[in-house]
Amino acid sequence: MAITYPTIRGERKRRTRYQNGWALAFLAPWLVGFLAFTAGPMLMSLYLAFTDYDLLSAPKWIGAGNFSRMFGADPLFLQSLKVTAIYVFVGTPLSLTFALAVAVVLNRGLRGLDFYRSAIYLPSLFGGSVAIAVLWRKVFNGDGLVNQMLALVGIHGPSWISEPHTALGTLIALEVWQFGAPMVIFLAGLRQIPREFYEAAQVDGASRWRQFWSITMPLLSPILFFNLTLQLIRSFQAFAPAFIISDGSGGPADSTLFYSLYLYQEGFVNFDMGYAAAMAWMLVLLAGAVVAVNFIFSRYWVHYGD
Repeated sequence: MAITYPTIRGERKRRTRYQNGWALAFLAPWLVGFLAFTAGPMLMSLYLAFTDYDLLSAPKWIGAGNFSRMFGADPLFLQSLKVTAIYVFVGTPLSLTFALAVAVVLNRGLRGLDFYRSAIYLPSLFGGSVAIAVLWRKVFNGDGLVNQMLALVGIHGPSWISEPHTALGTLIALEVWQFGAPMVIFLAGLRQIPREFYEAAQVDGASRWRQFWSITMPLLSPILFFNLTLQLIRSFQAFAPAFIISDGSGGPADSTLFYSLYLYQEGFVNFDMGYAAAMAWMLVLLAGAVVAVNFIFSRYWVHYGD
């Protein structure tokens, strides 16, 4: 007896429902976790951003009051923006510059390349930890390693983390010290550039500097764009180094008052959770705007295969 087309179609529908059911069963743990620990808290924080909430009493709706307070009645908010902007727009270019320079050197085929690559990458693994922040504080203290080395040549160094004009610089130095992760990515990109391009440029008499700007940088621009985007997002989220080095105060004289640190103070020290939630969403908007500008201008300097 021949099998009719409706019978075949019905069997396919049952098989599709069966497969979809198993797919949903496997996705269910992730979906539950996403709704409970990501989407749910995000929606709750968005609601709290428009309320006056102190963790002890019920939230009170105040509309856009928290956002108007940021730019109209809170000088510390503007200070935290300034400090974070300096950290992001100075630390990120320096970190990527060091990463690219070291990658170019390692790409020349040094002996023990795997060892050097691993050794340089290690700071990126531990740089954001509390232990490294404590060590960094000891290194730049008044009697720390930096001043001990300066004393050997007759220079009396200041207490770097206690001076308003140098404290932020120590945090930027810590950010630059963690250039290992982008360096490894740069090195992988450099190894994908065909050697024939450099050989042809040498035949035409191009110098190494000319080869770098005319061959290396254009072909490496997608990797640079990728690293730049990741570093920008990561820098906006910096918290632990400033918290440890300043004992959670953002001092001296609010010179290390990162945006994330001030958000923490408002939410978990002053118990102004509504204002902290508003600051969190403002941080999302600011970081998103910077990344969006980076994407918009990438069309003028990022070169792909075509």
